[in-house]
Amino acid sequence: MAAQTRGPRGKQPTINDVAALAGVSKKTVSRVINRSEFLTDKTRTAVEKAIEQLGFVPNPQARALAFRRNFLIALLHDNPNAQTVLNFQHGVLDAIRDSDLALLVRPVDRGSDRLLDDVRAFLEKQRPIGALLLPPISENDDLATLCEDLGVRYVRIGSARIDDAKHCISSNDREMVAEAVRGLVELGHRRIGFVRGPVGFRSAAEREEGFREALAGAALELPDDLHAPGDYCYPAGIEAGEALLSLAEPPTAIFCSNDEMAAGVMSVAHGKGIRVPGELSIIGFDDSPTATHIWPALSTVRWPIREMGIRAAQTLVPDFLSPRIEGDGDKSNILASTFVERQSVAPPPDR
Repeated sequence: MAAQTRGPRGKQPTINDVAALAGVSKKTVSRVINRSEFLTDKTRTAVEKAIEQLGFVPNPQARALAFRRNFLIALLHDNPNAQTVLNFQHGVLDAIRDSDLALLVRPVDRGSDRLLDDVRAFLEKQRPIGALLLPPISENDDLATLCEDLGVRYVRIGSARIDDAKHCISSNDREMVAEAVRGLVELGHRRIGFVRGPVGFRSAAEREEGFREALAGAALELPDDLHAPGDYCYPAGIEAGEALLSLAEPPTAIFCSNDEMAAGVMSVAHGKGIRVPGELSIIGFDDSPTATHIWPALSTVRWPIREMGIRAAQTLVPDFLSPRIEGDGDKSNILASTFVERQSVAPPPDR
């Protein structure tokens, strides 16, 4: 490692000192610091060596002024499942840990008439480099247009493709729910209940479509009495469990659109003395910590939300993060869910 050299008269080195030592302009040094692509390897190497030799530390305020943006990524959300937001946030922080970027989390009200005005005011005040939009607000095309109008990079997260690859990270919810439900059918279940997610959420619609596709493929139907509403929260699972398990002919299996509601259904089953999985099989979605904190441990579809957070940050600001994404963006920005089999599923009691 090269010995560090102080600036003139022992002062902290400046960008001018780096430029002089590297034999380039101050603007070129700034481009290297901000990871501009429009530089030769020779120039970049010379500036990086000068920075290391001088021990120069870029001033973040000065960089922000030159870049006309603060070194912030804004995470905008209106999601009732706090665990989803937290897991995604951890993924973003994993991606930006060794960078100069910081994460700013902003809850919004998707039902407000002032949603666009409030988001505009927030983005104009904070001047983030980019914005990450979690579902369901990610499904709002007007928010994406607003980001474009303000010159703010954006990436939308979804349970299906809702934008082009450079603006979207998605999963394959419909496909994996269908696979999980086909597994129940193969075990012999014919009367299968369904607990839906919130109305207006694309994820809820995708998961219901996957459920119905699996039933249709087995020539089964979803009667109205086996279809329960939900909102991705535990109390909704309690209500759904009470409704489904109080039927004269209750289901032998229930698919819940997330783990929180599945935990609610399981709690009702325990209260009614219904054995899980001996008399009732339950499957959730997310693979959140809840899935392993309840008994029996919940079989569930693992939604790669933390990995989606990592990929979203890499897609949003590839010029600030290293290494960059390699490969086909169209494919690499679709992250596959997987089924995690635990102890909450078994053949129906009559098998």
